[in-house]
Amino acid sequence: MRSILVALSLTASVLVGSTSAAFAQSSKVARGTVTSIGGSSLTVMVGDQDMKFSVDSKTLVEVRGGSTKAGRAAASGTAGPHLAELIKAGQPVAVTYTGAPGSLHATTIKAVPQVASSTAPADATLRSDGVVKKMGPDWITISGKGGSGSTFEQTFKIGSATKVYAKGAGTATAARGGSMPFADLVTSGDHVTVSYRAQGNSLLASDVHVTMKATH
Repeated sequence: MRSILVALSLTASVLVGSTSAAFAQSSKVARGTVTSIGGSSLTVMVGDQDMKFSVDSKTLVEVRGGSTKAGRAAASGTAGPHLAELIKAGQPVAVTYTGAPGSLHATTIKAVPQVASSTAPADATLRSDGVVKKMGPDWITISGKGGSGSTFEQTFKIGSATKVYAKGAGTATAARGGSMPFADLVTSGDHVTVSYRAQGNSLLASDVHVTMKATH
């Protein structure tokens, strides 16, 4: 029995579809074990932390036997299958998602045989795109857009190991003897991509790429 992609139905009829629309946005993949399922959400234990994803009628679920359940629902004229009919608590999954922490949206949920043993999330290094809103001596806050039109703010710690990539940064740093204050390289209003990882309750920036300088 082969696996098949089934469009998840929350309020509408099931459709068997392609994945092209689901990957329109930049996406990431989290691998873990399902811990709970809600009417419009899925919680997965990834490494040693829970990640909660919203699901909707555009979420695709790849499971064995999905076509049979979809066919039965279509034949009876009922909505379904619902998420809980396809995925169960304890099921290892790979979730493709978009958005930022606090507003993660699952575009595809794939049932997998097992999850590789790890003490950290499979995608422990994450990235966020946004605009610098405010800064401090050792932190930076950016604002951006998440999945389904949502917005977010994230604050990152800036440490001595944080690398900054910006036009002319190498030349300017060399002219100052190899070091330069972070605030001289990144300013409020800059468009940035931040690579980061969780460190306790904080987010530690490993790289900050300035993609467009502020125009003010």
